[in-house]
Amino acid sequence: MPVLDPNPQHGQKKMLIVFGSFLAIFVIIGVIATIASP
Repeated sequence: MPVLDPNPQHGQKKMLIVFGSFLAIFVIIGVIATIASP
């Protein structure tokens, strides 16, 4: 059984992608807010 399963049974990869996208959006909003602040 490989450590990196291409098809995880419990939707672990989908969960990781969703969490990563939310984190990326949060970081992008924070950068935009920092640049836009006077």
